[in-house]
Amino acid sequence: MASADLRQELDCSICLNIYTDPVTLRCGHNFCRVCIDCVLDSQKASGVYTCPDCRAEFKKRPALIRSITLCNIVGSFLSSRPDKGETGIFCTYCVDSLVPADKSCLHCEASLCDNHVRVHSKSAEHVFSDPSTSLGNRKCPVHKKILEYYCTEDTVCICVYCAVGEHRGHRVEMLDEASAKKKEKLRNVLQTLTTKREETEKSVQRLQERKREDQEKAIGVTERATVLFRDIRRQLEDLERRVLSEISRQEESVSLSVSDLIQQLEIRKDELSRKMRNIEELCNMCDPVTVLQEPDTGDLCDTEDRERHDEQVHGIGDLDMGLISGKLHTLSDIIAGINTGIFVQEPTEILLDVNTASNNIHISGDRKTASGSDIDQNRPETPNRFQCHQVISTGRFSSGRHYWEVDVSKSVSWRVGMCYPSIDRRGGQSRIGNNKKSWCLDRHYNQYSVIHDGEVIQLSDNIPCDRVRIYLDYEAGQLFFYSLCDPISHLHTITATFTEPLHAALGAWRGSIKISGGVRTWEK
Repeated sequence: MASADLRQELDCSICLNIYTDPVTLRCGHNFCRVCIDCVLDSQKASGVYTCPDCRAEFKKRPALIRSITLCNIVGSFLSSRPDKGETGIFCTYCVDSLVPADKSCLHCEASLCDNHVRVHSKSAEHVFSDPSTSLGNRKCPVHKKILEYYCTEDTVCICVYCAVGEHRGHRVEMLDEASAKKKEKLRNVLQTLTTKREETEKSVQRLQERKREDQEKAIGVTERATVLFRDIRRQLEDLERRVLSEISRQEESVSLSVSDLIQQLEIRKDELSRKMRNIEELCNMCDPVTVLQEPDTGDLCDTEDRERHDEQVHGIGDLDMGLISGKLHTLSDIIAGINTGIFVQEPTEILLDVNTASNNIHISGDRKTASGSDIDQNRPETPNRFQCHQVISTGRFSSGRHYWEVDVSKSVSWRVGMCYPSIDRRGGQSRIGNNKKSWCLDRHYNQYSVIHDGEVIQLSDNIPCDRVRIYLDYEAGQLFFYSLCDPISHLHTITATFTEPLHAALGAWRGSIKISGGVRTWEK
């Protein structure tokens, strides 16, 4: 009895359930915090706040004080309840105490403890189930009878009266049978979902592995770039010291020569000044005999003396710019070293194979430019020759990482990409991108797209694109397309598994496109 009384004292008068986060008003009454907040919110418009229990009025919205003691009592009460009572379902007939329900009777819509189940009616209409608060859902809303059947046509649970009434003639199954069939379907769905989830997990694992590989690759490239730039700075600093030292040495040598000549000329100037004074004195004398007896001074202004001075001045020389330039030429060696540090080898030429070029495409003499032409080129028909406006390269790539560039500024309709040597040479399927053996970036006027096996991925329109760079990472199965206009922009990345060597492929319908530079190959 005491347990039942305590249970009633722990009920909120608003929601009639056990207190949740109990709080106290100034009048001393307790409520769930959420419940009393809702009540006070509804009273806000009137400007008068009252307690739902004693109707005590508050001029201002009352402060809610958390009842720590009551909160501890609720916690202790809930923790001391039997395991079966964790669902909050108690025996309907045990009015003196809270006894957890063991079964629920669908007919009576009552929950029973183990003792009351023993004495309860065992007739067919009294059907027992696990303890539940939603017993009304187990009965027909029309006939108030227990749901026993399932109508497969209307997909609803029905009672015996529904089966012979509204649902007469429909395919009807027992609930257990229908439930078993649905469970079987759900198991199949579950199996399918499980398989898809496993595939998704594998995809996630592959992507995570790819992410780790990319991070490791980035770390390696960063380390190599750091070493390379550190070495470049060291070489540049060393070159700077040597060039500045050479300039300083030459400047000092020239300065010494000039200083010596200045000193000689100063002495000569003093001597000339002394003789000038003697001449002036003679010119001021009145005694002609004395003037005539003085030696002749005409040798002081001879031409050879002036020429000798000029030769001394011109003979000093200037800074040796040739020597300085020679030291500065080391910059080209440093740049060559940079390329060596990044690329495995010097750029190699990429040439177009005239034997594969269609007769409506012109190939330049250096075999780097392909131009759409209305004039038949009259080349002999061979199995390797394309019928549509395209051509492939003589060289091919079967491993490694490479890139090459194409100038497309003089064409508005073109395709650039790569293909297998086994690509078809006849019909529309032979166009690069229209089959499984080729990949390309396509431009038709201002529309750009990436094409493989006839599937088109539309890119943004009006891409500024006068030059295209194609990167190939054969082992990784990746083909990258970049626009080299300022700024450089990544257009698209194709991922595939390459099973044959790859040739560069060009298609030109209007205007011309040109391979610029050669193929660069760089290390992993």
